[in-house]
Amino acid sequence: MGKLIRKILDLFYPLFARFFDRQTFYYAACGGTNLVSSWVFFYLFFQYVFEKRIFNFQFATSTYVVSAYTLSSMLCFVLAFSLGFLLNKYVVFTDSKLMGRIQLFRYAVSSGLSWIGSYLILKTLIEGLAFYPSIANVVASIVTVFVSYLLQRKYTFK
Repeated sequence: MGKLIRKILDLFYPLFARFFDRQTFYYAACGGTNLVSSWVFFYLFFQYVFEKRIFNFQFATSTYVVSAYTLSSMLCFVLAFSLGFLLNKYVVFTDSKLMGRIQLFRYAVSSGLSWIGSYLILKTLIEGLAFYPSIANVVASIVTVFVSYLLQRKYTFK
C-alpha cells in the first residue's frame, strides 16, 4: 500500500520539485491529508457525537468534568496517531534503519508532545480568547505542525 501511495504522489511531485525534496513532499502530502482528516473528524465529533456538551465522569470519589472539545481532541489524536504513524513509516521515512517498535515508541513520544502543545493552544484559544472550538483546533494544529515535522525527521524516523 505504501508503494502505491508513493507512486500516486510521484505523479504530482514534478509540480512541487522546485520547492521540496521528495521526502519533504511525501511528508507534506501525507501530513496534510492526515491533518485535514483530523479537522473533519474533530468537527464531526464535537458537533454530532459529543453535541458540544460538558460531561461529568465519576471515578472513585471524584467527579471529572470534560468538555466536548477535549473528548473530540482525544479521539482525533488516536485516529491521527494511527494513520500518521503508518503513513510516515511506509510512505515518507522508508529509508529509516530503526526497528519498528523503536519508531513507534519515538512516534508516540513526539506525537504526545505535539498533542499536549496543541491541546494547550486549543484550550487557550477557546477559554481565554473565546474562539469557536473547530476554528481553534485548526489554528492550534497549524502551529504545532512545524514542531512535529522537526521531531519526526530528526528524532522519530532518524
